[in-house]
Amino acid sequence: MGEYRRAYDDWQADPEGFWGAAAEAVTWTRPPVRVLDAGTPPFYRWFPDAELNTSVNALDRHVDAGRGDATALVYDSPVAGTTRRLTFAQLTDEVARAAGALASLGVGRGDRVIIYLPMIPEAVVAMLACARLGAVHSVVFGGFAAPELAARIDDARPVAIVSASCGIEPTRLVPYKPMLDEAIALATHKPAACVIVQREQQRCELLAGRDHDWEPLVTAAPPHPAVPVAATDPLYILYTSGTTGRPKGIVRDNGGHAVAMAWSMRNVYGIGPGDVMWAASDIGWAVGHSYTVYAPLIAGATTILYEGKPVGTPDAGAFWRVIAEHGVNILFTAPTAIRAIKKEDPAGALAGRYDLASLRALFLAGERLDPATFDWATAVLGLPVIDNWWQTETGWAICSSPFGLERMPLKAGSPSVPMPGYDVRVLGPAGEEVAAGVEGAICLRLPLPPGTLPTLWEDDDRYVASYLSAFAGYYLTGDGGFVDDDGYLYVLGRTDDVINVAGHRLSAGSMEAVLASHPAVAECAVVGVADTFKGQVPRGLVVMKSGVETSSAALEAELVALVRAEIGPVAALRRVDVVAALPKTRSGKILRRTMRELADGRSPAVPSTIEDVAVLDAIRPVLAPDS
Repeated sequence: MGEYRRAYDDWQADPEGFWGAAAEAVTWTRPPVRVLDAGTPPFYRWFPDAELNTSVNALDRHVDAGRGDATALVYDSPVAGTTRRLTFAQLTDEVARAAGALASLGVGRGDRVIIYLPMIPEAVVAMLACARLGAVHSVVFGGFAAPELAARIDDARPVAIVSASCGIEPTRLVPYKPMLDEAIALATHKPAACVIVQREQQRCELLAGRDHDWEPLVTAAPPHPAVPVAATDPLYILYTSGTTGRPKGIVRDNGGHAVAMAWSMRNVYGIGPGDVMWAASDIGWAVGHSYTVYAPLIAGATTILYEGKPVGTPDAGAFWRVIAEHGVNILFTAPTAIRAIKKEDPAGALAGRYDLASLRALFLAGERLDPATFDWATAVLGLPVIDNWWQTETGWAICSSPFGLERMPLKAGSPSVPMPGYDVRVLGPAGEEVAAGVEGAICLRLPLPPGTLPTLWEDDDRYVASYLSAFAGYYLTGDGGFVDDDGYLYVLGRTDDVINVAGHRLSAGSMEAVLASHPAVAECAVVGVADTFKGQVPRGLVVMKSGVETSSAALEAELVALVRAEIGPVAALRRVDVVAALPKTRSGKILRRTMRELADGRSPAVPSTIEDVAVLDAIRPVLAPDS
């Protein structure tokens, strides 16, 4: 029996015993006696009688253990031309003073604080300072438009907002303060105070009586002691992308989150004290919360905070430089970042310029990892490339190869196997479990493990309606896929990405895998378009690799023939267009739904999470029904 199977079987045999043992890796002010409160299904609470402080688990306990001089945070900003290192002792002091500063503005236990910052150390400090006070932070991606920020202000009703004068993009500065001022003007709720980090690249005017300059405020503040909170108290609210109307706020509790972060760092990623973890994700997303900020620090590891891009800051070797300079052991990023690197450097030549000996594995999540990208990264790095699948709602991997437990065989196109805590089932339309190899709705049998959402912010009814109502006793992931004979899960995409061609349900993900296998294709998307005869037909869009010597027309014809050969005529893919870029969210997810609506002749709202509106504008005429 392998270590993975041993751990998974132990969890299945005694879930409460398993998580009770895992909780011993966390420092509690009142250790748990009860592990799970399942008294009011479908609402479950982990460690209901326990008490702790998450900031202490991320910082103070490592200082108390004699590791205060160990590096906690490395800030690497090619766009600002700055690198900064903070030890656990230094970061603890900054967080304690920031907590004191927020407390002086009236922030206390249970209050909300919105953090609207770029990828700078103050963002990490602000998150941990809220945790230290027992306040609830809600990080909003820096640069979100004012109406979207206003909606989050009204939903969370923060006492204070922490922001900056500007963000820095490779080719421009993004003024944050005007967007913040406009959002507050639009919002019904008015925060009592704003704290502004003044960046030297562009300073801003402060509003007397409301706005405070971060540096003098924090420097003068007395260190604030950590406030113990109930394990079931919320640590943060994270709003899901693409919401309309009232935002959908994912709640993360303190106790279950700390236990899940500690367990996953050791067992999924193989990271412990003294190791270096780099999750190349913005802190506005779930990966940034879990594996840029909290989990590495809880584990006593060094975390990398990177303010830059995978390409263009300055080139497609940016990631390899960071790994070499800072001794990164695990890189965790999105497949779209690797595809961007692959597009600019198809042969992977830039990786050969750097010493990557420290790197043990590459983890990818956030977007489906196509086999072509998996194969390319494996060939370039010569290391395990591990697809792990999870959601904002779960906060950590549902499925992965457990690198810290066991080096399992990897399969292209699969995020491997369920982690302990997740009872993954593939269900048919009537809620029946389907056989291996048969596609269906991927669901998680309740209760969900520690670290996952207990509910939505102030909206239990919406939580049940959104996730728990489709199949009794199950959480609906919204993704479709199948399990193979070895128990490996294959996630084919969102269930609304299934294309129904004359009664044949076809996976867009399967067709994308075929398109991505062509050596000239950097990335691709397939969407279902309304058709009067067949109901729907697929449309393909591809981005060519740099330096490819072929015409768009020739490539398009080759791709249509390739899909016909691999999937068959039933796929009915008759049209593939070569485009300069695909529209994406800032977290790297391709906006398939938006493209599908454009192709159907509708006028979709531009998602608030879009990375570059110009890319969407450029693709509109390509997708227009009469094009």
